Amino acid sequence: MDDLNFIDISTDKITALFDVAMQYGVVILLKIVTAILLWIVGRWLIGVVVNMVRTSLTRQKFDPTVLRYLGSFITVVLNIFLVIAILSYCGIETTSLAALLAAVGLAIGMAWSGLLANLAAGGFIIVLRPFKVGDLISAADVTGTVMEIGLFVTSINTLDNVLTMVGNNKVFAGNIVNFSSNPFRRMELTATLPASVDEHAVISTLKQQIGSIPDVLANPEVDINLSAISADALTLSVRPYCHNDHYWAVYYKSVEVIRDLQRNVAKFQTAG
Repeated sequence: MDDLNFIDISTDKITALFDVAMQYGVVILLKIVTAILLWIVGRWLIGVVVNMVRTSLTRQKFDPTVLRYLGSFITVVLNIFLVIAILSYCGIETTSLAALLAAVGLAIGMAWSGLLANLAAGGFIIVLRPFKVGDLISAADVTGTVMEIGLFVTSINTLDNVLTMVGNNKVFAGNIVNFSSNPFRRMELTATLPASVDEHAVISTLKQQIGSIPDVLANPEVDINLSAISADALTLSVRPYCHNDHYWAVYYKSVEVIRDLQRNVAKFQTAG
């Protein structure tokens, strides 16, 4: 009889525990499902908000550089708020969590100080704007076209069509050469000729020939001067100007003109 009573009591306890487990299990399961739905909907809403901001700023003709950086920044901030909101809904104390995240953030910041330096440098690049997306620059020993200025890295497509990611801190800490900042550029070329030529006739001819190359600017005009002389040769500095987009086409054509003149140098020889 006592054994039967013991079995009845044990069965009642198991049933009670099962009921409690089912009750809390359903609640926990519902919270998990709801949290997943909140994450999906929240991420979608963040995408909508970011696109609306970008569209609005694009209509106001904001710089694409600022748009991309701002879009990345807003996305990160809104995702942080979304995670905190979901954790709060699930009953996790966000105040304690915030303190924990702050401590973890400090530890990570000390370990990854370079990452934070890149983040800060990216902000300075956006504010000071030494260059923008689409500019041809030389920075951190990389030369190419700026494709994107991100939170941590700047994407540069080099002249040989290689996409290179450079840390913002490296870009901002060194010298930055922006070839696209001014509307036109001057190129530096030299022409070496025998010392016996009439340099005035050569300069006049060379100036006329290079000045007639398509895309060479008439103002400023082509600058050609005698820069060095020796017993056997003289050197001319040849400096045509052109717009940035035409630099290499003008450069190679100018080299061809100089080479043709060197091949026909005999007609510029002076008597004696």
